[in-house]
Amino acid sequence: MKKRVLITGAAGFLGSHLSDRFLKEGFKVIGMDNLITGNLKNIEHLEGHEDFEFINHDVSEHIEIEGKVDYILHFASPASPIDYLKIPIQTLKVGSLGTHNLLGLAKAKNARIIVASTSEVYGDPTVHPQTEEYWGNVNPVGPRGVYDEAKRFQEAMTMAYHTFHGVETRIVRIFNTYGPRMRLNDGRVLPAFIGQALRGEDLTVFGDGSQTRSFCYVDDLVEGIYKLLMSDYHLPVNIGNPDEISILDFAEEIIKLTGTTQKIIFKDLPVNDPKQRQPEITKARTILGWEPKISRSEGLAITYDYFKSLSEEDLYKKEHNDFSDYIKR
Repeated sequence: MKKRVLITGAAGFLGSHLSDRFLKEGFKVIGMDNLITGNLKNIEHLEGHEDFEFINHDVSEHIEIEGKVDYILHFASPASPIDYLKIPIQTLKVGSLGTHNLLGLAKAKNARIIVASTSEVYGDPTVHPQTEEYWGNVNPVGPRGVYDEAKRFQEAMTMAYHTFHGVETRIVRIFNTYGPRMRLNDGRVLPAFIGQALRGEDLTVFGDGSQTRSFCYVDDLVEGIYKLLMSDYHLPVNIGNPDEISILDFAEEIIKLTGTTQKIIFKDLPVNDPKQRQPEITKARTILGWEPKISRSEGLAITYDYFKSLSEEDLYKKEHNDFSDYIKR
């Protein structure tokens, strides 16, 4: 019998790619998403697939799944500042109540669970590059705290279920990832730059552009997640590309890639925006035998082709979802 996997956030950027990967590996996939930031377009190619089913559900509410579940991937959460600053309470709930519900389901089903943590647990780091042993420099009451602390709590809850209940848990700390199915208007730097270039707008750099990021192509990330889930290692593991670049240099790369004639303009740096971001991936290399394979130039070309294929409606749409139904909760 085929093994069965539950993927939360399945209609999101990463969740949809993970759904593809597990179907390719021969699993039966249950995709779960409340579509608050996910989009059914990301999984429309799976409609009618005999091994894929979709459940529209908020994981912050009680979860019931009939039959066996072998693996759970908890990837439900707003992941961009433009979202979690608009729906802060829901962001906190999916990282706390949602994680609690899914860990309880893993315990009841005797399933192995991997939770999607983030490089944001390191905050604005004072250690560079960031190792898994670094505890972070996070402002719990700042505007980004709703996301950072939700993920930090998620890790603590996951470890508690591992040590107290013996649940098989895995924790992946994801660094900046990009690729097809990213939302063009989600507020993160890569789609923001490409979107501005495609619309003929100036590229907006916050601060002086000296802050750094490290971008990992989605196929590499999915491979790392899969290997970590199938490993015997239960402590957090960084998965990301250590090829670091300044935001200003990255803007210049996008200008060269897209051939835009627009200029770079500068605006004030957002509060608590991390100055540096680079994963230390020794654990991924030694424990999982994983490291990124796809260069930034190769990945950006694929991603740019995807964004160019979007409709004008998608290109100029300012808001992705109407959050009004969730704001009151």
